[in-house]
Amino acid sequence: MRHRFPRSHWFTLLIVLLVTAMLAACGGGTQPAAAPPAPPAEAEDVTEPDATDDAEATDDAEATDDADVTDDAEEPAAPADPADGPMLYYAFGGGPVGGVFQVYAEALSLIINAAVPNVDLTAEGTGGSAENLRSVNSGDRQFGIVYAGDVSLGAEGLLPEDANQYTNVMPVAPLYGGVIHLVVSRASGIETVADLPGKRIALGNAGSGAALSAERYFNHMGLMDQVNVEYLGYSQAAAAMGDGQLDGFWILAGFPNASVTEASTYTDIRLIDVYNPGVEGGFFEAYPFYSFRALDGGAYPGNPEDVPSFQDTALWVAHTDVPEDVVYNALRAVFLDGGLDRMVATHASAQEMGLEVGITGIANQLHPGAVRFWEEQGVTIPDELR
Repeated sequence: MRHRFPRSHWFTLLIVLLVTAMLAACGGGTQPAAAPPAPPAEAEDVTEPDATDDAEATDDAEATDDADVTDDAEEPAAPADPADGPMLYYAFGGGPVGGVFQVYAEALSLIINAAVPNVDLTAEGTGGSAENLRSVNSGDRQFGIVYAGDVSLGAEGLLPEDANQYTNVMPVAPLYGGVIHLVVSRASGIETVADLPGKRIALGNAGSGAALSAERYFNHMGLMDQVNVEYLGYSQAAAAMGDGQLDGFWILAGFPNASVTEASTYTDIRLIDVYNPGVEGGFFEAYPFYSFRALDGGAYPGNPEDVPSFQDTALWVAHTDVPEDVVYNALRAVFLDGGLDRMVATHASAQEMGLEVGITGIANQLHPGAVRFWEEQGVTIPDELR
């Protein structure tokens, strides 16, 4: 039997369905509707870089960096800085205490150390010219001061009682004229060279340039066996003469010399003419590297008149193995960069130094660094000195 709804039930059901549909259409749920998105606040007033600008800026920066790298790669490499090299420790042979050689060696070393990178020069006291010749030749010292006569005779094996040939010693520059002083006490009674037999005379330190020049002179003049010879440094000889232990002493040094002045404080002194007797005895024909030089009157107490004498040229020398650039730069420091003023302030004889002097007094082959320097100064260098 089929069951049927009463009509009143159908009417009620229809009303319920209509109400439900209306509520659904009007959002009758409990969740609020989503708010519409708000417009950006004053977007026109804010400048923001866009992606295109960023990319262009990055490209520009990279392009600039690439260009810099390319430019750097195309530029030639800068020359090596000398200061980057190893230190070179050198010895500079000077002379006896109180002597001009030692004064010069110390002054030159200071000037060169201050101006030439990586060079450390130490001035060493020595017996003088002959010792410096031998020690520079052997490489025990790299620089020294040697008289031109010793360089010339040494290269030929003609030094007294020394047949060795010293060929590793190369002149760098002339410094000054080493002037012969024969200084005697007035109490000795010596007035001329002819009065020397039987007298006590100091010739300088054994092996020094002074001693070699004295031996050369006395031997040639036939005096060596007639004089009571001592070998003493200048200051020691001056004091000994003041004490009456010596009659005189021989000096080969720059003019004026402090030891001669020192001697005059101990006793009355006289300077002896050694030039004219040498001319008469043919000494300068045998040794042509010596030249005339007067001892100026008034330089020493009690000696107001000029006294004829002679000189040898003191040379700055270097071992052949000293690098060319070191010698070249050392010469620039001394002759071009204010070094001469310091030298003159150190010793008056340095007034004889100068570019205008060039290579005067040099008779042996120059060091390559010296050839380079002097040619740059317009000095003509003979082929035999190259």
